[in-house]
Amino acid sequence: MKVLHKDELLIAERVLLKHVPKSLKVYGYLYGINRNKPTTLEVLVDTWPDFKVIICRPDPKNKLAMEFKKQVTYYSMDDQILRKMLTEENLIDWSIHFLIAGLDFSHTSMLKELSSAREVNNRVFTLVHLMYMPDCSHVISPAVDSEMESRISSLDLSHVDLVNKTWKFGGDEQGYHYIKHFISNFPSCCITDGQGQPVSWILMYDYCALGLLYTLPEHRGKGYAKVLVSTIAKILHVQGYPVYCYIEQENTVSHSFFKNLGFIEDPSYRAAWFEFNF
Repeated sequence: MKVLHKDELLIAERVLLKHVPKSLKVYGYLYGINRNKPTTLEVLVDTWPDFKVIICRPDPKNKLAMEFKKQVTYYSMDDQILRKMLTEENLIDWSIHFLIAGLDFSHTSMLKELSSAREVNNRVFTLVHLMYMPDCSHVISPAVDSEMESRISSLDLSHVDLVNKTWKFGGDEQGYHYIKHFISNFPSCCITDGQGQPVSWILMYDYCALGLLYTLPEHRGKGYAKVLVSTIAKILHVQGYPVYCYIEQENTVSHSFFKNLGFIEDPSYRAAWFEFNF
């Protein structure tokens, strides 16, 4: 097992690009790290340079890592090697509450087996579609008049409280910390009202996926979400970011929404967030 450093992370990013879309979550983390976005993660592989498994986990040497939920993310090209790493290596602290995030859902039986052997409780936290846009020239863009265009902006730190109050997984101090991190370091897009206050917005997670799309109830039905997604998709494409998102399995409205905008998916693949020691 090896911890990757700067030049190696750049090489690993290029390798993962060949395995998109299934590698997108780890690729997104590396894309941000390699462009000097602050991170609390360390990245490990089974062997170097011909790795088969790559894992992102909280960096035990990073004090800020304690302020975030403990999440592990991986991409595996060889499930036997993955099993061996999770079983034999001191890779994960199974004694704490943590998530394995964005994993291939087909791995859940293996993870249940490994955690049960350690008498660690587990559950699928959420099952999701992985939707992505390989070519943003095909994004379905709604018509935007000059008045609307003048109200398209980006979020700043004065908006953290507003976003945190409306985020499904926010509303607390940790949610505030996350959103401050996202707004400070990654692209965002919003539509403002006549007073310059955001009424609809979309952010990017630190693994470069689109998320936190929200419109205040009194401003819904005006097509703001379509404008935001198509606008930020074009911005991200120009800047070289991947353009993708995760949609919860039961959220059929959002799934249809992104599909109608030109996002695609591998219908045979599902990703999941798997929770341990909850």
